[in-house]
Amino acid sequence: MSDTQPLVRLAAVNKHFGELHVLQDINLEVDRGEVIVVIGPSGSGKSTLCRAINRLETIDDGVIELDGQPLPQEGKALARLRSDVGMVFQSFNLFAHKTILENVTLGPIKVRKLKKAAANEEAMALLDRVGVANQAHKMPAQLSGGQQQRVAIARALAMKPKVILFDEPTSALDPEMVNEVLDVMVSLAKEGMTMIVVTHEMGFARKAADRVVFMADGQIVEEADPESFFTNPQSERARDFLGKILTH
Repeated sequence: MSDTQPLVRLAAVNKHFGELHVLQDINLEVDRGEVIVVIGPSGSGKSTLCRAINRLETIDDGVIELDGQPLPQEGKALARLRSDVGMVFQSFNLFAHKTILENVTLGPIKVRKLKKAAANEEAMALLDRVGVANQAHKMPAQLSGGQQQRVAIARALAMKPKVILFDEPTSALDPEMVNEVLDVMVSLAKEGMTMIVVTHEMGFARKAADRVVFMADGQIVEEADPESFFTNPQSERARDFLGKILTH
């Protein structure tokens, strides 16, 4: 695959939930190593966009490609796609009955057929990287929300994905835990991980995004580098949105 083509490409993507047109003619390209932060009011289609990229949501029409290949419909190819596209959700979605270490090694052992010892070694390195290596043998319920979300990031990284999708990864956390998760995400961004992040955290968008994509009513209204977007938004919708959130 040539490095000139985008890693993720959405072209003319539409999605309806009944009468509701949640994604309207979405066109978006994400390059390797790029950090895209998707912001906008609730119900603007941000999460649906995220979930469509790893086929947790199907689309009505249009094209979504990963690394030049259209997203597969089902079966083994879809499982392969899911291992190339990491996902970190609002709720941590860890397996409650497995230890932290087992949560992180499960995918590499099952999907990537890694030997257990190798998987454990890689997982410990990742848990160390997100700052929870000392929690490896605990169960998820014994960890704080911030720790669980950092484990979820380690679990996504364990699959060596080409891109990681973050769907409001801090919105279920207590305020004092938000930064410990964002710090891990900022360091990933600096290391060149391709990331698509749906978030309400404008500080993160300013600090880590290469590009801010502003969505409203199922459409991409505006996209720009963070500095331009936050200091000089071009659309009325974006000005209105920023006026509401940045004054509080």
